[in-house]
Amino acid sequence: MSRVVLVTGGNRGIGLAIAEAFAAAGDQVAITARDGKLPAELEGTGAIAVQADVTDTASIDAAFDRIEAELGPVEILVANAGITRDTLILRMSDDDIAAVIDTNLVGSLRVARRAAKGMLRLKRGRIVFVSSVVGLLGSAGQANYAASKSGLIGLARSLARELGSRGITANVVAPGFVDTEMTAVLGEDRKAEIVGAVPLGRYASPSEVAGVVQFLAGDAAGYITGAVIPVDGGLGMGH
Repeated sequence: MSRVVLVTGGNRGIGLAIAEAFAAAGDQVAITARDGKLPAELEGTGAIAVQADVTDTASIDAAFDRIEAELGPVEILVANAGITRDTLILRMSDDDIAAVIDTNLVGSLRVARRAAKGMLRLKRGRIVFVSSVVGLLGSAGQANYAASKSGLIGLARSLARELGSRGITANVVAPGFVDTEMTAVLGEDRKAEIVGAVPLGRYASPSEVAGVVQFLAGDAAGYITGAVIPVDGGLGMGH
């Protein structure tokens, strides 16, 4: 059966790949984007784009109101929207810290809080947070980003305990280095260093992350909640 899926930050990169995968499976997909524009890759799929800023509760409420009016209650939430502001800790401004934490962690909490209302009424639902291997390993120059992505694990596990009795699961996907615009800007030496540290010796494709998210949203994962699923080529083993 077709389900209503919301992917935050679904206009590019990993989020877009996730949205495309659900749309290809016949689900009704909504994405959030700051500009509210539907990417060309999703045209003709029946997907809709809504303008939303995950740092603004009123904006999130308005986005959900529109999605619920046009598609129905959100049954699957993929909290993917995120930003980076990388620099060494002694150079990191208060704004660098606040912006990353508010978008990546608190933004995900805001969206999950709103989605949970409809899921509780339905007595079912799937919440998937897109974290990062950096949230498990740490990364020099990314203290703000790593903290935000690590925090998603505590958030997911708290929601797993709080919402599980109503048939709602909450899980985390932790990608490693993925071939996206975000990693394309890295220098060749840095890329070679990264690939050298990954046991599988390559970046992930966005579609490989999307496949794991789809699994967690499917029937086969009905008894999985509070889990952290790495999609990192073995980079974070043991963490």
